[in-house]
Order: sequence, then structure tokens, then C-alpha cells
Amino acid sequence: PQTFLFAAKAAPSYYRAKEIIKMICCLGKEIASKPGVCDKLQVVFLENYCVSLAEKLLPAAEVSEQISLAGKEASGTGNMKLMLNGAITVGTMDGANIEMYKELGGRDIFIFGLNERQVAQKRQNGYSPHSYYENDEMLQRVITRMESGFAGEKFDNLANYLIHEDPYMCMADFADYMHVRAEMDEIYLNSATWNRMSLNNITAAGFFASDRSVAEYANNIWKVRPLRNAT
Repeated sequence: PQTFLFAAKAAPSYYRAKEIIKMICCLGKEIASKPGVCDKLQVVFLENYCVSLAEKLLPAAEVSEQISLAGKEASGTGNMKLMLNGAITVGTMDGANIEMYKELGGRDIFIFGLNERQVAQKRQNGYSPHSYYENDEMLQRVITRMESGFAGEKFDNLANYLIHEDPYMCMADFADYMHVRAEMDEIYLNSATWNRMSLNNITAAGFFASDRSVAEYANNIWKVRPLRNAT
């Protein structure tokens, strides 16, 4: 059984974001209405996500999904807080994920998708999301389901957006994401391995402590030194 929690900052003038939020809510509603599914899967969008809510959620999370397109610098630093609490990251090589990957020595983290160089190359050569749609049966099923909708609401606009525009290259990263997700699910069945990975994440997160960060700012940016006799 798995519960997927989605959270985001407010998007009052971002139409596409509001469409996505609506789809998540409708998907969660439809799943909750299916007796054969709801005891194994739940999808929840968290309203008014804030620090107080995060303080309750982060210690409980087992997986941290940080799946922004490489080069967008959208992953961080909430993923570090999840890491500190033992969650294992599924993510792209973007933002703070890169620093976490480095501190973990490339282990105990599930990295997938394009890197920044590959993203730039695809843009230069002419990115075609439709080609990924044509060659991936699972992707076709997902898009078709979006078009037919959830809980009485259709999301064909989002489906067309992904097939014909897809500026965040979700279609290009989809197959690799599904592969890594399956690998993670298999590893989760071995509690000893999973717990070891979780503990390694907690210990590696020490590098991101505020003491080290403030000291680096003081030495390299502010050029200040502590007072010797400060109390």
C-alpha cells in the first residue's frame, strides 16, 4: 500500500499549475471511490502547505520525490529536510539533488532522467514530445486516461500540453522514472537494505547543517570573524 502526498506553494496566477492541482484532487477522489483500489493506494493534495505542516509530514515520509527537469534548479532544499529525516530520494540531477548525490557518494538515492547537458542538447536539436508518446505504450495509456478524466472531469488540455509542448520534458523522463520507481519498490521489500539506505541518508545529511553553511558564508562571503570574548 502506498500514499502519495502532493504539496505546493500557492499558484494564484499560474493557470497550468491550477489545472495540475485540480487533476491531482480529482484523481485522489476517484481512487477513494474504488473499493478495490483505495485500500492499496491513496493520492492526497495538501492544502496550505507550510512549515507547520511540513514538521508533521517530513518525519513520516519514506520516499522523497524531487523530479524537476535538470537545469531548472527547482529541487531544494526541502529535499534535504526529508533526507535528514530518513526519506530516500527519487530525483533528477537538478538543484540540491546534485549536492545530496555527491554527499551520498552516488549511492542510496534513485537518480533518473536527463542531465542538464542532455536537456540542452535536446532543445538545440528540436525536442519532440510526441515521438515519446508514439513509442511508449504505458505513456499512451496515461495520456488517454487524462483525456477521459477522473471523477467526472476531463484533462485533455493537460494531455495536449504534454504531447505537443512539454517544456519540462516530462515525456522524455517518463520511461526512466517508471524504471527507477519499480527498482525502488523492489528494494523496499527488503527492510534491512531499505533501513541501511535510510540511515546512510541521515548521516550524510550532516553536511547540510546550518553551522557549516553559516561558517562558509562568514568566511567566504561576509569576511567576518567571531568575537573572541563573546558570551
